[in-house]
Amino acid sequence: MQRKKFMQLAGLSSLGILLNPFKLIADELVDFKSNEHVLYYKKGDPSYEILRKGFNKRIDKYPQIIAQCFDEIGISEAVKLAIKKKMPIAVKSSGHCMEGFSCNNDGMVINLSSINSIEWLDKNTIRVGSACTLSKLYAEILPKGKYLPGGSCAGVAIGGLTLGGGYGLLSRKFGLTCDSLSVVKMVDGNGQIVSSENNGELLWGCKGGNNGNFGVVSTLTYKLHDAPKSMQSFKFRSFKVSTNRAKSIMENWFTITKNLPNDCFSAFVLNQQTVYILLTNTGIQTGAFKKIIEQLKSISDKSTQSVQQPLIQALKNYYGKQYPLNFKNASAGLYKDFESIAGCANEAIDIVRKMPGMIYQINTLGGKIQQSDFDTASAFPHRAFNYFSELQTYWEQPSQQSKLLLRFQEVQDVFFKHGIKAQYRNYPDINFKNWESAYYAHNYSRLKQLKNKYDPNDFFRFEQSVRG
Repeated sequence: MQRKKFMQLAGLSSLGILLNPFKLIADELVDFKSNEHVLYYKKGDPSYEILRKGFNKRIDKYPQIIAQCFDEIGISEAVKLAIKKKMPIAVKSSGHCMEGFSCNNDGMVINLSSINSIEWLDKNTIRVGSACTLSKLYAEILPKGKYLPGGSCAGVAIGGLTLGGGYGLLSRKFGLTCDSLSVVKMVDGNGQIVSSENNGELLWGCKGGNNGNFGVVSTLTYKLHDAPKSMQSFKFRSFKVSTNRAKSIMENWFTITKNLPNDCFSAFVLNQQTVYILLTNTGIQTGAFKKIIEQLKSISDKSTQSVQQPLIQALKNYYGKQYPLNFKNASAGLYKDFESIAGCANEAIDIVRKMPGMIYQINTLGGKIQQSDFDTASAFPHRAFNYFSELQTYWEQPSQQSKLLLRFQEVQDVFFKHGIKAQYRNYPDINFKNWESAYYAHNYSRLKQLKNKYDPNDFFRFEQSVRG
């Protein structure tokens, strides 16, 4: 093929990578020949260093081979070569996995960064490449008045988000990201290209249960929703809070948000001695909504509100950092109500308050997420819970890491000892005990059956992958 076309397919010019795809890599890996469907990189290649890294700088893994695939043919070829070489396979779309499961040591990483297209099948249906980022997706569909309920981090790819469930600011209104999924194309553990059309069990498993567990999902087809025209944000802050006051604000927040309209999302955030409450709204301001605003003001020291903004602009306020960071971020439990954590809230709050760089956050679930037909159609097992919490910690200097990770684990242990066991798979923690039931609950045995069918020899494996 022509060199110009080859370089366009590579799609890495913005990263400043100079490719030499016609070079045969090391003699011992002579089978790995780059072509128009896939480029192979080994340790020592300049592009290898860029492609192996993810969003979390804390994670440092070195695969033997990185296969940058451009289509399903390339994925299939790469998987078959990994099978031939008996190499474990990890799958990377944007590299945002919080524990680095999208990379591995001494295996193969299938890099999907170039499979990021958006194709309109009709005015309400799109087929999307697995590595398409949320910012690219929103820029395409929101100007057309359509929306897919996803997260808010601009650099996250739609594939990994959907395959673990996917929630965000508008999930209470529309459901999880996976609830809008209608078809997936996948390369399985035998290197075969399969589709979920006329295969409801595969589709079920890819709705919350297939973050690289039994295949490489290349494209996903979604039904879109009519987008709300605008969003407004309300922020409430309390300063220099004691442990008891932080707990009191939290308890009141749980009560106030219990009957939150589906047009709304809210989060309780504890950052050292500051409590921050976020409330977003895409609906009209009813009397009930105005009462919620007044209740949140009454428990806070300061409140502000934004003007109503077009949804595409409002979402950009939550796009977050788009470059690699040193951090650990993980699920800290799913709750039904305040009583779920009442017995351990003081202990957890006290650790967070005294630890600079640590954040404890609780987000609202419920609404359309709990729709019964969504529940039966997906592998996501935690719809009965009304709240999802996460623990975060960030640092700049390597010397800060060990202490922060120690305190992080102390908070996780507090929750575990008090019986908080359900966790969200898209926010994994390598230290979770009984992660199988924590992530997948009663659906794990059914996912094992899919694993045995599509990856019987366990080539797609990592620290917390589904076991056959």
